Amino acid sequence: MSATNEPRRSLIILIHVIYGLHAASLITGIIGAATVVGAFLTGWPSIIAVILNYAKRSEARGTWLESHFRWQIRTFWFGLLWVTLCLLFVVATLGIGILIAWAPLGAVGLWFIYRIARGWLALIDRRPMYTLD
Repeated sequence: MSATNEPRRSLIILIHVIYGLHAASLITGIIGAATVVGAFLTGWPSIIAVILNYAKRSEARGTWLESHFRWQIRTFWFGLLWVTLCLLFVVATLGIGILIAWAPLGAVGLWFIYRIARGWLALIDRRPMYTLD
């Protein structure tokens, strides 16, 4: 990926706000009654963040911020995929799998925290997210 253009300052601020919205959902899950996974996937801050990602990602094309938009969008959707697979496992095992499903759900929660922290730190350093995700 070649990021040839410098992004607008307002777009950099927006991506900070989006990371902040995702972080707010994670904090809600950590200190509240919800789980980290539940708060991240269903909390209004993360829902707003994903909507903003889709609404503004075209403005980041050709800049190093493009990878941050992709990173955030993929974090949300892959997390939803993993949670769905865990829930299908619970249903397929007639509820017995709930005892086993907590471990992968916990891992998904840690993965969310890692992805948001890693992305935000890279943004602070003005680095793109060059990964295979």
